[in-house]
Amino acid sequence: MRPRPYRDDMDAVLMEPIVTTSGRFYVVVAILLSFILWGMFAYSYQFRHGLGATGLNEPVSWGFYVTNFVFFIGISHAGTLISAILRICNAEWRRPVTRMAEVITVMVLAIGAGNILVDLGRPDRLLNVIWYGRYQSPLLWDATSISAYFTASTVYLWLPMIPDIAILRDNVKKRRWFYRILAIGWQGTEKQKKVLQRGITIMSVLVIPIAVSVHTVVSFVFSMTLQPMWHSTIFGPYFVVGAIFSGIAALIIAMLIIRKVYHLEGFLKPVHFHNLGTLLLAMTLIWTYFTFAEYLTGFYGNEPEEMKVFWSKFNGPYAPYFWAMVVCNFVIPIGVLSYRRKHTIERTLIASIFICIGMWLERFIIVVPTLANPRLDYGVGEYLPTWVEWGETAGCFALFILFYVLFTKIFPIISIWEIREGREGLHELNQRVRGYLPDEVEPPLAQPVSLKI
Repeated sequence: MRPRPYRDDMDAVLMEPIVTTSGRFYVVVAILLSFILWGMFAYSYQFRHGLGATGLNEPVSWGFYVTNFVFFIGISHAGTLISAILRICNAEWRRPVTRMAEVITVMVLAIGAGNILVDLGRPDRLLNVIWYGRYQSPLLWDATSISAYFTASTVYLWLPMIPDIAILRDNVKKRRWFYRILAIGWQGTEKQKKVLQRGITIMSVLVIPIAVSVHTVVSFVFSMTLQPMWHSTIFGPYFVVGAIFSGIAALIIAMLIIRKVYHLEGFLKPVHFHNLGTLLLAMTLIWTYFTFAEYLTGFYGNEPEEMKVFWSKFNGPYAPYFWAMVVCNFVIPIGVLSYRRKHTIERTLIASIFICIGMWLERFIIVVPTLANPRLDYGVGEYLPTWVEWGETAGCFALFILFYVLFTKIFPIISIWEIREGREGLHELNQRVRGYLPDEVEPPLAQPVSLKI
């Protein structure tokens, strides 16, 4: 039995971005390519002149590149954790959302890892990890966990796409050979469906601990050192919470752009943004708790080296970045999302944009102030990024957006078969909901009441 073609207008809407291309698509691609070319020129300049072309120095040997690395790896948690948890919980409202989240994971992982290559100065130094790597180093833990995470996330993205790829194979003339390879002979038989569901369930369970371990290991790169404000036992869960926080915000922004550009208002409804906005509010409170606990512990300990970093953030040269982070990650989200009945799409978008900005700033003030105030008697350092770092940062963000745009032109950004399955399973859903409710019982017959005095 071959997969059925479009069966109604809803399927056609999801296929529309693939079969037709407007002039606006080429304009967007051209703009993104201009930023990518700027980033490529900046990297070529750095490659010829060395890291001296950047603002990196001693003692501040990490800057924008490591900030971008931690930020992009954090955003990747949007796909695996949100999608996997919603699948395991069998949340029906997940169906239009999961693929958008899973695509983010795979793409930002590649870009985040690429920032480490840029930070090395000479990319051939990556071979040292292979030839001379030692597992006593958290840096090698990082390389291992990210490689495993990228592999698992790619498989987790591809498995639910197989039925949709088969639909494209049978209905789209362009790239049919490509779809035939990725569909791996899918015919939609009952046996194939059972195997696919089993595989998706297994990967959903596997990617959750892998995702948590990845950002925990990223935090170990900092906390396993003795640098002030880094050597903290709370860094593992703190980084994981921040990753989920920024990942949800990035997912909401991507959903709104896709909804507007491809006119998918019938699929991405206000309820999806309301639910994600509620989750974003909860993560705002959790992130604020971890941040407060982290800085309160350092302040109460009053260790001289740590207090130099502490005051450089609160009222020193990095105070504007720190308080901008507080406003973006706490003040604005609380003010915008606190009223449950007013989780409008616009308010959720505003909160998400500010959170993405604030979480990038959070990574920056974790990395730079500590290096600028080392524990050794080295002197206070300064870090001013040059046009090279700005160019490569702009190129990274443009490359991520370009990858996402190209994906929407090759594959359905909303799963067709999952939407079909959800519509066909309405009866089963009603039965499942009824199973949660208490059984109806007949009221007992009224008995005469006798009063004894």
